[in-house]
Amino acid sequence: MSRANDDLRALIRTIPDFPRPGVMFRDVTTLLLDAKGFAAAIDRIARSIETKPDLVAGIEARGFVVAAALALRLGTGLLLIRKDGKLPGATIGEDYTLEYGVDRLAMHIDACAPGARVHLVDDLIATGGTALAAVRLIARAGAAVTGASFVIDLPDLGGAERLRQQGVAVQSLVVFEGD
Repeated sequence: MSRANDDLRALIRTIPDFPRPGVMFRDVTTLLLDAKGFAAAIDRIARSIETKPDLVAGIEARGFVVAAALALRLGTGLLLIRKDGKLPGATIGEDYTLEYGVDRLAMHIDACAPGARVHLVDDLIATGGTALAAVRLIARAGAAVTGASFVIDLPDLGGAERLRQQGVAVQSLVVFEGD
């Protein structure tokens, strides 16, 4: 997006060499600590959504925070996309590849009705593996992902573009290039 979100960018802390040397970790928790900044982020994401969804889906864990606030702002339900084994009822799951292995996301099998319009939210999009798994999971439930919003995009890692290639409209508030 434009420089209009530089106020939010200034609230995001960068931690060098985490979780390993050479990585510049973009920490959204410092934005969440700032009440005005957090509210502004949620309002800006809400205004960018053209058609009200039936549900806002949040990806564990920081995505839950953003998705819950956005769902309240939009007046929708909240769909939780969790790491496998964290939900108590019957679930469906979707595997995705990590740098050094495979992980799995899950949601309750009855969490969204077929035909539901779902807006996907997370704090950050990097390679897109987790977000793409969430899109596949929601589609398996018979729902449609109408768009995806992220506070932070790391475009050099290609995740937002991978989502767009799957037909998902992607918006981010702050872009950190070169990381």
